[in-house]
Amino acid sequence: MGEAADGQQVLRLLERETADVLILDLAMPVMGGLEVIRELKSRGCQIKILVLTMHEDEQYLKEAMRAGALGYVEKKAVDTELFQAIRTVAKGRRYLNPAKTQELLGSLLAGAAAHAADDPYTLLSFREREVLKYMVRGYSLSEIAKMLCISVKTVDTHKTRIMNKLGYTEKSQLVEYALKHGLLTTKLTP
Repeated sequence: MGEAADGQQVLRLLERETADVLILDLAMPVMGGLEVIRELKSRGCQIKILVLTMHEDEQYLKEAMRAGALGYVEKKAVDTELFQAIRTVAKGRRYLNPAKTQELLGSLLAGAAAHAADDPYTLLSFREREVLKYMVRGYSLSEIAKMLCISVKTVDTHKTRIMNKLGYTEKSQLVEYALKHGLLTTKLTP
């Protein structure tokens, strides 16, 4: 229904015309694509946005999607992919090409692994966290078993797993860890 040379022209065009899908470049003069997306969303515009760009950097992709774009296609994409992206976005669904999706998932998983390495507490199961909270407060294994309605042997198994996962050999190390991570101030849930 139309074409625009810069971001401000896109906004003016959409004030006069309606469209189902906006195919938008990120690198435009006067007002960039990200600014256009944010402005359209702040105006409550319901147009579905597909970014078509030369930028391969993952950061551009993330920013465009956060701003409100439904799809992201690199200009080097073949025609069939572009048509598939337009059809998908027109239906109100998100579109990323399979290679970008794999790349993002890899990045996400690497980030999660790095976070887990920074905080081993995230490696513990919900039950192990419960047992740890009771242990560092000085409860015996039998007291913990009674409060959590599990056997003493199960509590001991959890204790062993906690020590292994956190890499500790002494209970005093667990108390130091609990102090450092604020576990002594968290509420106990029997």
